Amino acid sequence: MEVIACGIHGFAETIGIDVDEFRVFWKLAFTEEEARQTHYRLRVSTDPNFKAEQQTCFDSGRIASNQQRNVLCQPNGGFKSTTSYYWTVQVWDQHENTAVSPVNQFYTSYTRCSRLLPPYSMNQTYMPHTSLIFRTWFEDEANRWKAVWVGNGSDKPFYLRRSFQLDHKPNRVVIFASGLGHFNLTVNGHAASPHVLDPGWVNYHRTVQFVGYDVTDLLRIGENVIGAHVGNGFYAGDQGDRFFWPMYEDNTYVRYGNELCFFAEVHIHSEDGSHESIISDTRWKIRKSATTLANIYASEDHDRRAYPVGWDSPNFDDGDWDPAKPLTGPRGKLKYQSQPPVVLHDTFEPVSVKVVKPGTLMYDLGQNSSIMVRVEASGTEGAEYRVKYSETIGDDGLVLMPDPLFKEFETHVYSKVTLCGRGESEVWTPDFSFTSARYIQIEGASLGGEDGLPIIRSVTARHISSAAEKLGFVKTDKDDVNALINACYWTFSSNIFSYHTDCPQIEKFGWLEVTSLLFPATQYVRNMEAVYTKILDDIIDTQEPSGLVPTMAPLMRYMCGPMHDTITWGCAVCLIPELIKRYYGSTGVFAKIYKPCVEYMEYMKLKERDGGLIEHGLGDWGRDIAFGNHQANIETAVYYKCLRNVALMAKELGNTYDEARFTSWADRIYQIYNKALLITDKSTYPYAFYTSRDNPGKQDRTMVAQAMALQFGLVPPEYRKDVITAFVADAEDSGHVMRAGEIGLKYLWNTLADPDVDRPDIVLNMARREEHPSYMRLLRRGETTLPEFWQDACRSKCHDMLGTIYEWFYSYALGVEPLTDAYQIWSLRPCFKAEFDFVEGKIESPYGLISVKFDRRKRSDGKATVDVHVPTGTVCELKLPRVESVVSIKRGDAEARIRDGKTIQLLQGSYHLEISP
Repeated sequence: MEVIACGIHGFAETIGIDVDEFRVFWKLAFTEEEARQTHYRLRVSTDPNFKAEQQTCFDSGRIASNQQRNVLCQPNGGFKSTTSYYWTVQVWDQHENTAVSPVNQFYTSYTRCSRLLPPYSMNQTYMPHTSLIFRTWFEDEANRWKAVWVGNGSDKPFYLRRSFQLDHKPNRVVIFASGLGHFNLTVNGHAASPHVLDPGWVNYHRTVQFVGYDVTDLLRIGENVIGAHVGNGFYAGDQGDRFFWPMYEDNTYVRYGNELCFFAEVHIHSEDGSHESIISDTRWKIRKSATTLANIYASEDHDRRAYPVGWDSPNFDDGDWDPAKPLTGPRGKLKYQSQPPVVLHDTFEPVSVKVVKPGTLMYDLGQNSSIMVRVEASGTEGAEYRVKYSETIGDDGLVLMPDPLFKEFETHVYSKVTLCGRGESEVWTPDFSFTSARYIQIEGASLGGEDGLPIIRSVTARHISSAAEKLGFVKTDKDDVNALINACYWTFSSNIFSYHTDCPQIEKFGWLEVTSLLFPATQYVRNMEAVYTKILDDIIDTQEPSGLVPTMAPLMRYMCGPMHDTITWGCAVCLIPELIKRYYGSTGVFAKIYKPCVEYMEYMKLKERDGGLIEHGLGDWGRDIAFGNHQANIETAVYYKCLRNVALMAKELGNTYDEARFTSWADRIYQIYNKALLITDKSTYPYAFYTSRDNPGKQDRTMVAQAMALQFGLVPPEYRKDVITAFVADAEDSGHVMRAGEIGLKYLWNTLADPDVDRPDIVLNMARREEHPSYMRLLRRGETTLPEFWQDACRSKCHDMLGTIYEWFYSYALGVEPLTDAYQIWSLRPCFKAEFDFVEGKIESPYGLISVKFDRRKRSDGKATVDVHVPTGTVCELKLPRVESVVSIKRGDAEARIRDGKTIQLLQGSYHLEISP
């Protein structure tokens, strides 16, 4: 009996918690099959040993409950600022056995401050004529930010350093810092963390994220130096002479600020309990960076001759550096970076290198993904080389942008590196930019010094993505299917940062449709709870006074018409909270998101047509490259689901009036949906079906129309069999072609996996088509990620919205689906009907590891063995093919049990099953 993991909902790291209450969770491991948690006790204290009663700030007492998630921690009076807290959970089973978790830790920032940095003048001088205005700010010294924004007044990257002395080894040192657009923090020449691109991207007029770092082990007695390197990001985007998408065509990008800026507070805690701090102010020293262009779209200029070697280490002479200037800084309020940081993952070594023409080298990494490159070169002082990136190369072996509208990507996306020529190899990696690429083209260079050009000693690349925990895998006995699973994985991983972007190459925007469409798929890839919690904050910051939720959050570029106002994008505000509850068992976001959801529904009510239909947006965007259709079917179905979700949130929050109001509202949409779109006269087909309104006066019968109604619970029970018949009929009539855009595609896979449909053959036939739309056509052509559209020569080959089939591989091929929140009850449906003879996978569920191995290789009797692990605190409902099916169940060394029936429950533990279907 053991508590194996604990955490705080919605927070990835916990150095800088800025809220006075949160919800926690824990995972258990019980060896006994029938054992269960019956009680728990949650304690929080500033004493790591929990002996000093006066230091306890929260004690739930012994609570009779099996709850392991969504447990509220709400201390009376909140938390103290800049303080280390420790927490444990103790659990009991039905036999009064008990287990206590390891001690967990978090550090607070300022939980009750205004979240604004004080003006420099007010931080230095308590001016008498402002005493009344600023009195409360400065009298609450313990709970206010003290640092000020600093910089040099320019919009180009700069270095900052602060030297200070320590006469003893501190007990703990924590730094709170932010640099806009992005910054890298060092302590005594060492990275303060593995993070890159801190802080997360937000609407800087509303919010600015700060980051917490524990740097205790990096400090020493004597001189210490805090260093910061600050670049542009989207805060003050710098196009230079390169490509910069927000400035493309109509120049709609407006900078959030025109001065790069930085702030920091260094909190030094000593063994004797004393606490001192160092803040960013005019005592910091500053100089311009050797990186003179930091364009987030993979274009940087770096002059190694201007690099001040050792600038962030002790014993460096900064006499010619300038004092930092106090700045006004951004308008947004400070908020802790709650989502996982962005970090570097896998390292790619080139699978080949070619001299495609004199002075031009091409490196093939073998895998397309989001990357930061690393180049090691040598050459004479002032020698230059250029680094270009591409997902595609042409027949001439050079970087290629297939879309003629974006030819600038061939010529105006590059980094220029100037060598200092000191004899040794010089390493360059971008500081503030990244892209998606498989191919690295280096110009003005050589492999052996030909023509006096710089010599490239090595090229590698690191995959850049969210640090969110990786959760598992799935694989089959079919190589092409495994290749597709792999392509989906790399596409998803390459689009998860501080938000879910649409592609890491051309756009880098936070289009919102992928967040709700791919939530079920991405939760198999990474632990996405904190990422999606932060996305909800982005949506709140972006929502307009009318209630409209735009199609992007953060809104980096203003769009218009349906590109700005489309419910299948804006619906994320209502869909994500319910998805967080369903997959992670947490309702903590409901309170903050409820009002924005209500306001969005009130806005959408103004868009109703013909009694309640919504059809003003992009519909099934992506069908036939970029064509939208099925507006009424898709947008009204999403509208209905949003209303149901708002009613669910109202119920959870105890708002009975709104629960009834939104339930009635949803019922009205249900009625009008069926009145307008369900055809029941059976004159066209001998069954009822849903039509679109794409061609007024004409009836059609498409897979998308049927799937939307089925998956959103809009089909009257008496017509369900008819609508399923209509769905399968259109699938057959199409020749198993994916007649769907990016929205409808997800619901095709969900419907084909439905037990009442159960057509894995159609799924795989669709995927394997010779012509587009086809996944396997792309893989047969050597692609390793998914494109934006069904095109061979697509402009972007790392868009993930077409990857909704990934969900099918876990929910159907592996057979694992949650039945209740957070997989507390989950189903396992072995894939007897599919062509697979072997499927294996693991999912680190919110309660623990689920593992499944299905194997019927070398069997001629139709039987299969299934090895399954059911984590503690969960129940697996084993779904057998027929009522007559028989299963032999063996758990550990116990004697096998023989069971039959359609559904069999498996309690926690590991099982070996032999199933006769």
